[in-house]
Amino acid sequence: MHPATDSDSAGARPCATSLAGGHVHDLPLCVDLDGTLVATDTLLESLVAALRSWRTVAGLPLAFAKGRYAIKSYLAARVRPDAALLPYNRELVDWLRSERARGRRIVLATAAHERIAHDVSEHLGLFDDVVSTRGGENMKGAAKGAALSARFGDGGFVYAGDHRADIAVWRRAGGAVLVAVQPAVERAVRKAVVVERSFPRRTGTFAAAAKAVRPHQWLKNLLVFVPMLTAGAYRDADAWLRAFATFLAFSLVASCIYVINDLVDLEADRAHARKRARPFASGRLSLSAAPVILATFAVSALPLVMWARETVVIATYAAVSLAYSFRLKELPLVDIFCLAALYTLRLIGGGVATGHPVSLWLMAFSVFLFLSLGTVKRVAELHLHVQKGATSIRRRGYLTSDADFLHTLGIGCGLVSALVLALYLQSDIVASRFATPVWLWPIVAMELYWISSVWLVTLRGKMHDDPIVFAARDRRTFVFALLALACVAAAR
Repeated sequence: MHPATDSDSAGARPCATSLAGGHVHDLPLCVDLDGTLVATDTLLESLVAALRSWRTVAGLPLAFAKGRYAIKSYLAARVRPDAALLPYNRELVDWLRSERARGRRIVLATAAHERIAHDVSEHLGLFDDVVSTRGGENMKGAAKGAALSARFGDGGFVYAGDHRADIAVWRRAGGAVLVAVQPAVERAVRKAVVVERSFPRRTGTFAAAAKAVRPHQWLKNLLVFVPMLTAGAYRDADAWLRAFATFLAFSLVASCIYVINDLVDLEADRAHARKRARPFASGRLSLSAAPVILATFAVSALPLVMWARETVVIATYAAVSLAYSFRLKELPLVDIFCLAALYTLRLIGGGVATGHPVSLWLMAFSVFLFLSLGTVKRVAELHLHVQKGATSIRRRGYLTSDADFLHTLGIGCGLVSALVLALYLQSDIVASRFATPVWLWPIVAMELYWISSVWLVTLRGKMHDDPIVFAARDRRTFVFALLALACVAAAR
């Protein structure tokens, strides 16, 4: 990798080496942490981690009243991000290693608390020294610049940073390394100091935000249409409108929950083979974007909830979802029943909104089916961790040895759901609603085949850890859905 030159940007200029006679590349290299070495803010991560403990949250107001240093000290003593799991800027880390290998002095210079800074330094084994927030002084901006200048002299060091606040440091440095800086910041730095190297900005923020709200998961909310359809209310225009409003309301609220869940599960996701690519876990989306997303989606959902008469149901759904994200997902079996309850609440919401309540038959069928799918989700995760040689999963109450029991539970629930469907087809309700009920029986066979194929894929260790994603990509799901509609039409 070659040092970047000013010719790489607008207004071609000589490279840093020619401007500084080559000495810039020999100066001590001081590297910022948040947003530079790692694609996140460790203070925000600590605040998010604090939300998982009510005791830690209870002490936050007093810490905030005492100032930024008190906040950092309070959090660092109780909740610190795992340095081994932070989303490091690998391109920068590799370059720093190459610079150190040729004998250059590398210093970690950060406004993060000294405990976090030393955790990172110890994990990477890359730094000769650490300058961080300690002794009551918040080492940011001008304070950091003064500390580095006192240690190395004005112009006696090169500073790698990313933020506008770092301009005060660059003005006292002999050179700059720019990491994902805004164009305005880059222009200001290039006017003040020689730029040794520039690392590109991360792009695709909007795409990352769109991925964070998981629109593909909105497929689950199509369940709100089921009560109306099973009641045969195909021509009820008002029911369709209210069902659609309910669908949107559930989708917006669910997206808020997914964002909160991703914040709470940052470290668990980073330890996961697939989930570590999620926007917040990977650092592609700043944690500061979360409040904006949450406020936008919550405000958008409110009028839909009020109009569709869904206040109680969606409030219950949100409460259960939050309880699941913060605690219930860590309790074995409770988590699976909680997942089934969240699916069922969508059905109940659709019934309340459209005026076609969920029947006991539909409720029984759905609960067993959802229990089976919820178990699929956990078994898929366990299989993934078995392959890695792990014995447990972060923030889950299961051991990998529990897989056999969960197999039995999940398959049994799936088979019971098919049995409930078969008993329903024998009921007087079906006989009164359909001219030729016999045409409905192929649906039982298709459901048995589908749930069996889902479990076969799961037991072979090939199931996506989210069965909804699997269903959306599985052709058989769509074929069986179309055939089921054809069976209903024929029966009528």
